[in-house]
Amino acid sequence: MTNKLTIAASEVCVNDHIYNGTGTNAYPTFAWETVTEAHAEDGLILLITGNIKGPHGEFWLEADEQITVIRYPTEVAPTEAKRPKSEH
Repeated sequence: MTNKLTIAASEVCVNDHIYNGTGTNAYPTFAWETVTEAHAEDGLILLITGNIKGPHGEFWLEADEQITVIRYPTEVAPTEAKRPKSEH
């Protein structure tokens, strides 16, 4: 299950997905890109999608600017089922 949220740019986390417009794709679901880095610089929020050393996208936003993201729930590591101690 995913959550589509509208939050302040300062609250965007790594692994959130942000919308990058329609681009050349006919399918709008392909326009969502994964945030790989988020930095605060000079009072602005810099969101980077893709690899910083390779092709990537940069989004500069005001810290309180509203942005819509898709956030997947974090995976909780399954805990081992503990057996009750049997007393014989």
